[in-house]
Amino acid sequence: MGGSQSREEVEEAKFQTPTATLDEVDLTQKKSVKLYLHTPKAKWIVSDKITTYTFVKSSEDENEETWWLLRVGDKVRVKDCLFENVYRVEATEANKVKVYGKDFVGWAKGEVADDSVWEDVEDGCGSPTPVTQNLMEEFDEAALGGGIQSLALGALENSFLVGGSGVEVVKNFSNGIQGKGVYVKFDNGSSRFGSHFGHSVSTPKKALLMRAETNMLLMNSTTSEVSSHSTGLHQFDIETGRIVSQWNFEKDGADITMRDITNDSKGSQLDPSASTFLGLDDNRLCRWDMRDRKGMVQNLASESTPVLNWTQGHQFSRGTNFQCFATTGDGSIVVGSIDGKIRLYSTTSMRQAKTAFPGLGSPITHVDVTYDGKWILGTTDNYLVLISTMFTDTDGISKTGFNGRMGHRIAAPRLLKLTPLDSHLAGVNNKFHGGQFSWVTENGKQERHLVATVGKFSVIWNFQQVKNSAHECYQNQEGLKSCYCYRIVLKAESIVDSRFMHDKFSVSDSPEAPLVVATPMKVSSFSISSRQ
Repeated sequence: MGGSQSREEVEEAKFQTPTATLDEVDLTQKKSVKLYLHTPKAKWIVSDKITTYTFVKSSEDENEETWWLLRVGDKVRVKDCLFENVYRVEATEANKVKVYGKDFVGWAKGEVADDSVWEDVEDGCGSPTPVTQNLMEEFDEAALGGGIQSLALGALENSFLVGGSGVEVVKNFSNGIQGKGVYVKFDNGSSRFGSHFGHSVSTPKKALLMRAETNMLLMNSTTSEVSSHSTGLHQFDIETGRIVSQWNFEKDGADITMRDITNDSKGSQLDPSASTFLGLDDNRLCRWDMRDRKGMVQNLASESTPVLNWTQGHQFSRGTNFQCFATTGDGSIVVGSIDGKIRLYSTTSMRQAKTAFPGLGSPITHVDVTYDGKWILGTTDNYLVLISTMFTDTDGISKTGFNGRMGHRIAAPRLLKLTPLDSHLAGVNNKFHGGQFSWVTENGKQERHLVATVGKFSVIWNFQQVKNSAHECYQNQEGLKSCYCYRIVLKAESIVDSRFMHDKFSVSDSPEAPLVVATPMKVSSFSISSRQ
């Protein structure tokens, strides 16, 4: 119910508003509804037979715009039901400690969390840029050679649109990317590796730039598009347009699978001599080396498929259920899991996480981290979760959770969500994916925005505003606080990916590098202008 309505108008609409407080009115005299609980057996049962509801006015000041709001039940009881729905245990204090851990009580009770980290952010980073910045579309053009399946943005001269049969090369400009009319097909028809690998280089599930962006690693699913795992990858030489090698994942003489691959660090794709990269599977975290054990880079001279060398890592017995990972500027690793946990690994060990943040009930489908490792962005189907890794140790030294155990001084996260209206417009079957920070690869540079994709929406949050503890979204919120202030880029078809270009492509009249938005048949670039 919206608008500025008088009490008389509401009463004429047959809404009876109690004059007494909820505590003063007997339950039997109030309107009541039933509160339901969803059980582990997928059944709805009555949790509370009589839960009160009432209409309340947002303000008693007749000179202000006010709304009549529907208030249902007891807030504490509703939160308890949500906890039981998610974790399948009763919402007792003991169970909350078991789920979150004693050091993470702030995740269960946001009101008791240490929010000093958010206050420090406000003091240390200046005034946030207004959220009302203009989004100007600079380039919009059709893709060549078929549908786009992923973006491989470069920090140098070119970026790449990866499709099922090849790669389109586009040129990087300060106001976006623009096609060069160059489309390189995967030329592996004459390669002996077509039969050895079991399938051609079609529908690559991941493309990773390496060696100063002259090479691209293409990872394919094991069986058509059914599996999310891969038994190997192809090395694609962008300059010659040919598959120059094919690699198998192997450990102790046995073939293994990988779910995902990523660069050793945020800037390592710019290293012309890099020969290592990271791999992730459900219960594996490791580093692969494309050189043989004698130090020579393997090539196609061998009759058999070259085998990547497992140089570092750990194979966990069970239970980790890794889903996604990312690296910081110094090579620290953040890993997201299907149970919602987010683990932080230092540069020295992949065996034991330095810090493990508890899940909030939803699987982490994508994860990103700032260059300095101070902030983590996890993506779930329905929201993004922003986590600070900063803490102060017993000696008063500020550290991140990558290089020290955080203890009890852990801030509660912030949740980034769509408003109910935008969530409805996005569609019930559309899910958030690919949440990213803007892209920097240099110490002292700060990420300015966050972007994620849901359906036909690219959703952009102002990072500085989200971190601002005085932001209007957080006023009068209890528990874990959520931010609903964002900009939306709407496209005519579902969006494949949305990413910011490298920070070097930002210009004086724009506080951010251009945003690239790809749909299956088209790619667009947007500049975020500071001019109002």
